[in-house]
Amino acid sequence: MHDVVPARRGLVLNDRRAVRRDLSRLDGHSQFELARVERMADLQAARVDALGYVGQRALQEMALVSQFEQELAALVPGASGRLQAIGDLTALAMADVVSETARRLRR
Repeated sequence: MHDVVPARRGLVLNDRRAVRRDLSRLDGHSQFELARVERMADLQAARVDALGYVGQRALQEMALVSQFEQELAALVPGASGRLQAIGDLTALAMADVVSETARRLRR
């Protein structure tokens, strides 16, 4: 009869402590998971911001390159083919930078 433990409201005192301990562990685990998810969301949002910034800059610069190409072609019509080739190469290189940025941000 030494195993008798006082009980309150149906749960043995030792059982209540175990339940309280388990609930505390679950709460700690939940808080950790929530912090991990929030950290991941912040990281993904930062990646989107970075890629958006690089894409916007590429678009702005490409617009300026295109405008300059047209102005020069109007001044020297004989150079329009070469100017267009340089503009196309520039556009491809900028697109490559945006693409490379997206690849690096996925890591």
